[in-house]
Amino acid sequence: MNSNRGITLIELLVVIAIVAILAAVAVPMYSGYMQRARRSDAKVALEQVRAAQEMWRAERGSYAIDSGATAEVRLQSTMGVPATTINNNYNWNFTVKTATAFTAQAVPTGSQATDSGGTLFIDQNGTKWSVKGVKTYTYPDPNCGWTK
Repeated sequence: MNSNRGITLIELLVVIAIVAILAAVAVPMYSGYMQRARRSDAKVALEQVRAAQEMWRAERGSYAIDSGATAEVRLQSTMGVPATTINNNYNWNFTVKTATAFTAQAVPTGSQATDSGGTLFIDQNGTKWSVKGVKTYTYPDPNCGWTK
């Protein structure tokens, strides 16, 4: 009896095709997962900024504003706010800083710049919204970056 051992070219091509199909499905799913995880980090950082601003206001009677040092640095050094660069994917900063109001934003950078969630915002009232292009979406709108 003649028994052939090994695999044929057809069997090898079938295995390669199956691996390619699995990779074609897995890679986009993984990159989407990573994008959502990075956006989640930005949301947490903005919530920490808001909490730190509220602690600052409770102790001092007003929100942290620029006076010699930037409000961001003052909150980082005294209230434990995260660095203004969040895992090299978002930069957070203030767009409004007054004694009675603030607005913090997280701007996607690098690979997150194409993030479908857009730029995230939060204000002193806890109002959350995002801006994608020229459109503004307020939470809990399903198009808002805070809901994804």
